[in-house]
Amino acid sequence: MIKAILVDDEIHCLKTLGLLLGEMCPQVEIAAQCSSAKEGLDAIKKINPELIFLDIEMPLMNGFQMLEQLSEISFAVIFTTSYDQYAIKAIRFSALDYLLKPVVRKELVEAVAKVQARKNFAFSEQFQLLLDKIQNKEAVIMKIAIPTHDGFEMISTDQIISCEADDNYTYLNIKNRKKVTASRTLKEVEEQLESFSSFLRVHHSYIVNLNEVAKYIRGEGGYLVMSDNSTINVSRSRKEALLKILAI
Repeated sequence: MIKAILVDDEIHCLKTLGLLLGEMCPQVEIAAQCSSAKEGLDAIKKINPELIFLDIEMPLMNGFQMLEQLSEISFAVIFTTSYDQYAIKAIRFSALDYLLKPVVRKELVEAVAKVQARKNFAFSEQFQLLLDKIQNKEAVIMKIAIPTHDGFEMISTDQIISCEADDNYTYLNIKNRKKVTASRTLKEVEEQLESFSSFLRVHHSYIVNLNEVAKYIRGEGGYLVMSDNSTINVSRSRKEALLKILAI
């Protein structure tokens, strides 16, 4: 069983989420339902949960501010939120999980399954990355959190040469080291990299770091030669955008 706390200032959202968890996720034990961040903090100290479902938009203290009050985060967090573009970008950036309200059953099951698959719940560096991103909206943070089979790796974006899709996984080609296998689709990795203008999707299976392009070879779509001498096909539909950026 996964011992969980629900934190949301909207009582109907707490009740709905509790019912959905009982129906769809019997492996989750709801240890407390809290209607404010302060109640959530008190419950964390008393219960020592493994998982928190945390609303972002709450009065007096929002979900992010609540996390800042903790000296250590030894549990998984699934954020729940109405659409907040910047908050969602920050959550994706740090490879944390979130659910949009109203919560969809399938997405809830998938989010809980991800938590259950992890070997541990302590990802302090991820949360720090999230808080840095939230607090410094204009600052460029040059690392992203990449979920792997064993946990997470913090990778400097300037070390990424390219990203390659493989079903529900993505291979990151990193300078001077072996590839990193991310437990995320290429689309999810693309969302993490969208703040960095040097990354471009050039094919349905590839994202490249434009700073690492050595050559472009013309053809129907053509292909790129990267700084490590790897070659990457360019799709016809993305060729024009690429050439415009490269000013060819």
